[in-house]
Amino acid sequence: MKRLRVWASVWLICLFALAACKEDDGYVYPSVLTEFIDARTDYSGTLFQLISDDGTILSIRQRSGLDGLVKDTVYRTVSVYEREGDGEVYLYSAQLVLSMFPVTEDYFKDDIKTDPVGIRSIWQSGNYLNMILTPLVKDQNHAYHFVDYGIVENDGTKALRLGLYHDRNKDEEAFTREVYLSVPLWAYSDELDAKDSVFFQINTYGQGMTVYKFSYPEIKPYQ
Repeated sequence: MKRLRVWASVWLICLFALAACKEDDGYVYPSVLTEFIDARTDYSGTLFQLISDDGTILSIRQRSGLDGLVKDTVYRTVSVYEREGDGEVYLYSAQLVLSMFPVTEDYFKDDIKTDPVGIRSIWQSGNYLNMILTPLVKDQNHAYHFVDYGIVENDGTKALRLGLYHDRNKDEEAFTREVYLSVPLWAYSDELDAKDSVFFQINTYGQGMTVYKFSYPEIKPYQ
């Protein structure tokens, strides 16, 4: 099973589009959930499963518009769906979450960009460290990545030090836009375990460089 890795981005990308991907003020959703969740494709490149961060596997009711993706791949998404019973869901929309493997400092040819962002929320869930950022933007593409500053060991425990790369490309600060990102912590499952820690540093408006601490999760492998 392949997992999709994404490098920098402009904004979020709709994997497929229905009314839920449109800003239609008159549209009212039925009883739905919106969450960070993995979406899996089958041998034909069609979405057929959602995997929640607690490991629950949900079958997607098939309809048009779910195909045309990379086959046998897991995408990190923010999905809008309705549960229909017996582990099946109706998927209204899915937006791609930036979920890149962190890279070491020598990956970057120039200085590591740490332009500031706002933080709507940041939390650890399942195999991921998730965040909703609110950079100030206007009309330029912003680039994002995760920087791996290494693992420090002390008294039998380890601390993974990560940070956000953000290049605003000299964009003007006109209005805020939400950007969704998830660090795939499962990439470190051979080096870390549940007694270890993750430190994530991010440059924020007002407070400058801010560090968040999380416990490394007990990684749940896909079946």
